[in-house]
Amino acid sequence: QVQLVESGGGLVQAGGSLRLSCAASGRTFSNHAMGWFRQPPGKEREFVAAISWTGGSTYYADSVKGRFTISRDNAQNTVYLQMNSLKPEDTAVYYCAADLQRVPRTTANAYNYWGQGTQVTVSS
Repeated sequence: QVQLVESGGGLVQAGGSLRLSCAASGRTFSNHAMGWFRQPPGKEREFVAAISWTGGSTYYADSVKGRFTISRDNAQNTVYLQMNSLKPEDTAVYYCAADLQRVPRTTANAYNYWGQGTQVTVSS
């Protein structure tokens, strides 16, 4: 089992920044690829970013590429999502997820463990 707890969400104006954190406990965190997903109001959950178990490979949705950065600190069992140049369309509940495999994937059904989510609201 892996327990995931997200933090860092909040209300920010367009153009601002937020950093989300996801603290993991349970199974060996460093063995897992990690991902961030989001669910905008009234829409389905969508892929945002993913990172390999070493942090050496990262993937991003086209909508966030160049603005968001995923990173991890295996010593702290934490994965981060730095979000810059935020737009109102980034408003969503953001979820952290852990994959039992080491290679990052972009589909939600590939992930085995999920956090409870943190709300990000970007005002115009």
